[in-house]
Amino acid sequence: MNTISLDQSYVAGTYKRFPVEIVSGKGSLVTDAGGREYIDMGSGIAVTSFGVADEEWIAAVEEQIHKVQHMSNLYYTAPCARLAEALCLRTGMSKVFFGNSGAEANECAIKVARKWAAEHKSPACNVIVTLENSFHGRTLTTLAATGQAHYHELFQPLTPGFAHIRAGDLDALKALCETGTVAAVLIECVQGEGGVIPLDPAFASALENFLHEQDILLMVDEVQTGNGRTGKLYAYMHYGLHPDVVTTAKGLAGGLPLGACLMSEKVAHVLSFGDHGSTFGGNPVASAAALSVLNRLTDPFLAEVEAKAAFLRRELENTPGVLSVSGLGLMLGLKTVKPAVEVVSACMENGVLCLTAKDRVRLLPALNIPMELLEKAVSVLRAALS
Repeated sequence: MNTISLDQSYVAGTYKRFPVEIVSGKGSLVTDAGGREYIDMGSGIAVTSFGVADEEWIAAVEEQIHKVQHMSNLYYTAPCARLAEALCLRTGMSKVFFGNSGAEANECAIKVARKWAAEHKSPACNVIVTLENSFHGRTLTTLAATGQAHYHELFQPLTPGFAHIRAGDLDALKALCETGTVAAVLIECVQGEGGVIPLDPAFASALENFLHEQDILLMVDEVQTGNGRTGKLYAYMHYGLHPDVVTTAKGLAGGLPLGACLMSEKVAHVLSFGDHGSTFGGNPVASAAALSVLNRLTDPFLAEVEAKAAFLRRELENTPGVLSVSGLGLMLGLKTVKPAVEVVSACMENGVLCLTAKDRVRLLPALNIPMELLEKAVSVLRAALS
């Protein structure tokens, strides 16, 4: 049996895979089992920050593999400690908890918010407010946090203690807060799975001011937007926000599973011995990979990301068949005249791999994609859109 047949026979059918088996790649080019090459404009859904088989990333991973590939969190390891230090120094946060995914990072954030509120306010103060159209993960609790009803339908009862408001509706939040039960608000600065929709800056600022007045935690989900994806280290930096908790994953370790929950000084000491844990969280190999990624996300490099993003947006906004372009940095969504799935299919036929998000074509290329490949991908996109 070939790979596709094996997968269809033995892997749970939770993914609607494209009929393509990727076997190798280099940078922003990947190759299928038939030897055909594609420009990768999805980077594993914002994961392979520096593309496939990046030499510096491989060296960091390989060096650590030859030392120790895993150690229980009952012991210290240098990559975990150094990564936590780097994240805190780059963000001004105070503590980090490491897990394996964005959903786990968000689970940790929810636990932090509820324990903090129980200790500083009341055990009845346990509601986490999120935005409609949001996406925060697929565990039962992060599904409950996700503000999209169709994800909830088949998995009732979900974890209680969540409420959803429309983005921009500060009055709805104020009404919820009058009950005295709101512990925190969790937002995405760009709703990735919700269609690549950026948050309105005026609402984000008003939200932060209100939460500060009410002594309610502001938590930002940077699972997809983080680690240079939007042209800044984290998307909340575009908005001038000062979150109490930040969660991230995806591009953090460049292709290895790693999630992080960053805590400000306000909540840095909420979690104590036995409150939380993870067998694989902070794994030394994944942490070494993340350090190699983070150390390369310098200000000059991020300026290049923004320049590529400006080129991509400029070219696509002037393309017939594109109704609008949304997003930040190299995280863009195209509202198209043709159905998005048709555009993605046409691009694939012509050697470019794109994604969808709701009714939009979604573009998440590697942060270091060469300009010549970006230009070639744009030409293929244009042809698919016409």
